[in-house]
Amino acid sequence: MYLWDLALRKGRLGYIKYILKNSLMKLPIFGWGFHIFEFIPLERKWENDEPIMHQMLLTLTNRQDPLWLALFPEGTDFTEQKCRSSQNFAAENGLPMLNNVLLPKTKGFYACLDTLRSSLDAVYDVTIAYKNSCPDLMDNVYGVDPSEVHIDIRRIPLKQIPVAEEEASAWLIDAFQRKDKLLTYFNTKGHFPNQRSEAELSTVKCLINCTLVIALTGIFTYVAFVSMWMRVYIALSCVYLASATYFNFRPLPLLDFVKSRLCRDKRKK
Repeated sequence: MYLWDLALRKGRLGYIKYILKNSLMKLPIFGWGFHIFEFIPLERKWENDEPIMHQMLLTLTNRQDPLWLALFPEGTDFTEQKCRSSQNFAAENGLPMLNNVLLPKTKGFYACLDTLRSSLDAVYDVTIAYKNSCPDLMDNVYGVDPSEVHIDIRRIPLKQIPVAEEEASAWLIDAFQRKDKLLTYFNTKGHFPNQRSEAELSTVKCLINCTLVIALTGIFTYVAFVSMWMRVYIALSCVYLASATYFNFRPLPLLDFVKSRLCRDKRKK
């Protein structure tokens, strides 16, 4: 949610894509949106996830299409119980003990690096901290918590990240050690080192955007009630999206399909 807010402030809202657990793709309405926006679903079993991830990442390699790919290497939410399990794993395998974050899973991170290295410029290391306590979904919905959200962002040019998998994995673990120290500092001081405040979003722009969304929603709802063809279109779209998200299939975009057919015809000639 807060990465969306960050993307909105930086003018990149339409370019952000998430890697998320597969069960979220099956949510009614929301899962359909995730599918349309080309989010990458994972089952958190590498033997199943690797071919799907590689296939979808290959569709994002065009340098002319701006991309913010959001990856959470921990693979799950932070809880005290999960933290203890992560620390036990670290102790058994000679890895650093982390108190505020979980140990990252490195395979997915390296797969993204390896596939997108020629098309991306940098990795952004984003650390988010919440004043008082970490909010749940309903806290955000009702505006109860958090009273403040602090975001530390570090830009790392891709050329500074090792190419070899083992070295890239070690780099990622070092990055999470840095996150852990940052969050320890935040818990003590109430802010990140050398932080500054972000400018407020324009109230006028937000009102204009909100008005446009409400107006367009109203227009399409009205058209849906008065036009039989629109109702048929909506019904077919719902059937397609429900099927696509449930069975996780993604037809080739029309332009890519035409290009592949043309290339095939040229080869035959």
